[in-house]
Amino acid sequence: MQHIFPTYNRFPFEIVAGDGYTLSDQNGKNYLDFTSGIGVCNLGYNHPILNQAVAQQLNQVWHTSNLYNSQLQEAVATMLVPDESYLVSFCNSGTEANEAALKLARKASGKQTILAFDHSFHGRSYGSLSVTGNSAIKVGFGEMLPGVIYAQFNNPAALDLITPDLAAVMLEVIQGEGGVNVADADWLQAVAAKCQESGVLLIVDEVQTGMGRTGSKYAFQQFGIEPDIFTLAKGLANGIPVGAMVGKAKLASAFGPGSHGSTFAGNPLAMTAAKEVLQIMDQDFLACVHEKGHFFSTYLQDKLTQLDCVTDITGLGMIQGIHLKETVPVGQVILDLQAAGLLTISAKNNTLRLLPPLTMLASKLMAGCDLIQETLVNYAKKGTANE
Repeated sequence: MQHIFPTYNRFPFEIVAGDGYTLSDQNGKNYLDFTSGIGVCNLGYNHPILNQAVAQQLNQVWHTSNLYNSQLQEAVATMLVPDESYLVSFCNSGTEANEAALKLARKASGKQTILAFDHSFHGRSYGSLSVTGNSAIKVGFGEMLPGVIYAQFNNPAALDLITPDLAAVMLEVIQGEGGVNVADADWLQAVAAKCQESGVLLIVDEVQTGMGRTGSKYAFQQFGIEPDIFTLAKGLANGIPVGAMVGKAKLASAFGPGSHGSTFAGNPLAMTAAKEVLQIMDQDFLACVHEKGHFFSTYLQDKLTQLDCVTDITGLGMIQGIHLKETVPVGQVILDLQAAGLLTISAKNNTLRLLPPLTMLASKLMAGCDLIQETLVNYAKKGTANE
């Protein structure tokens, strides 16, 4: 990798093939995948229905300008919205979706200040980075977007900061990058109620938790709230770049012609893949994921909570975080699991983050959890991670 900016600490192997929930590297080693490409390939790899649909579209047209009508965009938007009170703006990533949400919130409200939360992650462009509660990844980039204030996630004191002078409150139902921190339902409902009472827009970032990851199409649906704006990407097209900002139709006048746009947003390839994903993720599919996610969480708890090196297990459905003692560095655990044939990723605060494909069989989920247990037991036997 001599000609690539070193913005990632890359592992020393290349994934060259995938099938279902198994990935293979250039040396022929196979891995059970507990990452889904960081929550992207929710339906696994080489899904035959998706492959066929995208290949067919590839032979028709793969790009047109947004100056023309698109029945594909309309079809996908119709499947995305919870009801007819919402509209959709397509883009190419979660970062772009969050940028669109910030622009819409400020323009529609006529106000500037955004309340965000510590340990949040909303992207790496200037706007989305400005509302990300991780100071370490902002170092060296100069001044961020003005008008952003922060509160502690799940802290009732945040309610006092929700006043009529805010444009919006922006949050994740589960802070994935921040350590798989799940919102307290009562707190989240209180935030939503205070926003509505104060005339403040509520933006929910569903980039990692949406598209069935928690057992419902959107995680907020399990918490009894209704955001004014929510954002999607990652699993929406199972690996083809796409994002969406979904907002209340009453905000449409703030996003008229010329107010926002993107050359590649809603392109036919991405829309074809997204349409197939949404058709596959029907109520029966989501009910199965919900049940499987409960099993996954319970099995992890049964296997790992008794281990001395595990301080907590958090998550919802098919996003789970194993919080490790500082004496057991998560980076080394990830390397050990790779050697054992399991791919995992990390999150803030020494957390092992698990995002398996939603299609993974329960037996394979168990096998992956067993590998994690065996690996962590070895640390307990050593007494320290560095011996």
